[in-house]
Amino acid sequence: MGKAVPKIIKHRAKILMEKFPDKFSDDFEKNKQFLKSLNLPFSKLEINLMAGFIARVLDGKKS
Repeated sequence: MGKAVPKIIKHRAKILMEKFPDKFSDDFEKNKQFLKSLNLPFSKLEINLMAGFIARVLDGKKS
């Protein structure tokens, strides 16, 4: 059973993925550090959810 990710998190993550396509990977920690480096007004929970969502999306594209 998967983890539910709110629509707003998915929407923000997709926007960031379009804006910075080469900066994200299927590694959660790298995505989290990059999101922190952007200094956007996201909470720790939002950053973690977005980093995890992006990692899952990109991992699915490889296979």
